Amino acid sequence: MLRIGKISYWHVHAWDYTKQAQEHPDTVIAAVWDEDEQRGRAAAEKLGVPFYTNLNDMLASDIDAVIVDAPTNTHTEVMLAAAAAGKHIFTEKVVAPTLAEVNRILKAVDDNGLKLTVSLPRLNDGYTLAIRELLEKETLGQVTQVRVRLSHNGALANWLPEHFYSLEQCGGGALIDLGCHPMYLTRLFLGDLPSEVSAQFGYVTGREVEDNAIALVKGSGGAVGIVEAGFVNPHSPFSIEVHGTKGSLFYGTPENELLVRANNDEAWQSVAIPANRESAFHQWVGHVQNGTNADENIALAKELTMLMEAANRSAAQGRSVRLDELEG
Repeated sequence: MLRIGKISYWHVHAWDYTKQAQEHPDTVIAAVWDEDEQRGRAAAEKLGVPFYTNLNDMLASDIDAVIVDAPTNTHTEVMLAAAAAGKHIFTEKVVAPTLAEVNRILKAVDDNGLKLTVSLPRLNDGYTLAIRELLEKETLGQVTQVRVRLSHNGALANWLPEHFYSLEQCGGGALIDLGCHPMYLTRLFLGDLPSEVSAQFGYVTGREVEDNAIALVKGSGGAVGIVEAGFVNPHSPFSIEVHGTKGSLFYGTPENELLVRANNDEAWQSVAIPANRESAFHQWVGHVQNGTNADENIALAKELTMLMEAANRSAAQGRSVRLDELEG
């Protein structure tokens, strides 16, 4: 049985991961630490487990692993502490706000022989698996453009927690939170890590962080990617477009149907979408049990931070930012 210490209930998905741990036959939440003592004590009481006021005390207990849902700006601190204590790590995205911080975390995980997996859930969804198969078969030819959009009305309807608008805690707004999913999917479908990012941020509700964002990424061979995210759109469907030299595909505009038209097709064809594969959390547990590594997950998570760091720098400086400018 994998005994898990919960590091913070700051993130909106913290209880989702707790539920996954409770439902998995080989895991149990055994302890809680939270930078907000009142919130942490309430969670620990609800779970019937000890609450620790000091993170190092929890890490010194008989737990085997941690789930990290702390503020993004504390990820490096808490994960380095967990790695030093020999605890496996499952974490909410992004791993950290900068490439330099991610590299420190990955080195600590590797040096201590630990298993890390990052929650990039849409990598495991059936539509992603179906699109990857089409691209591997070169159904669309050479990919020329990818566009992925994800948006909701959290800033309009005020259902996001107020701390999600803290630039210090989050490292940004709509793009680094919701936009992570379009960003890693865009990178995945382009096939290679983009070389350059240009971003524009909008502030519709006047918060400290952006609530409306777009990032353009420069792929290889002339391909481009368009990443869109927002907290100010009540009826905007999650949507994917991939275009190539031989055809195009669409998903979610607005129905959850994958449509492809390629080569000499006279009409759009509906493609069957397979079942989702197991969640990132379940994959993490498997890596711990089997001594394997989440190689693709970790590589994409590192690249996600690079793309987000470049996007934030681009929006702040009003220019395109090359990834080779980032300090690692």
